[in-house]
Amino acid sequence: MAKMHVKKDDVVLVISGNSKGVKGKVLEVSPKEGKVIVEGANKIKKHVKPRNNQEQGGIVETEGALYACKVQLFCEKCGKQTRAAHKIEDGKKIRVCAKCGAAL
Repeated sequence: MAKMHVKKDDVVLVISGNSKGVKGKVLEVSPKEGKVIVEGANKIKKHVKPRNNQEQGGIVETEGALYACKVQLFCEKCGKQTRAAHKIEDGKKIRVCAKCGAAL
């Protein structure tokens, strides 16, 4: 299992690919594959079959997985993309913005 620099519910910025510049929340993390799913980034069209009589099938647009190396944490306080620095507060290790020191 690989260690990831992003976690679920982090705000990230896509730094390469077709969705470059998109800022969104991490919906899902897959450490085994090294991928993340970001809200509003890497939109794909999926053909869905109806599972029962009430459900409607068709083409659904959804977010696809991105490699984690293509996203970087985004600090809301300073408004910039950043790496995570670590700080020990009250005996707990927390992630902070490397640029301004705000908690992520």
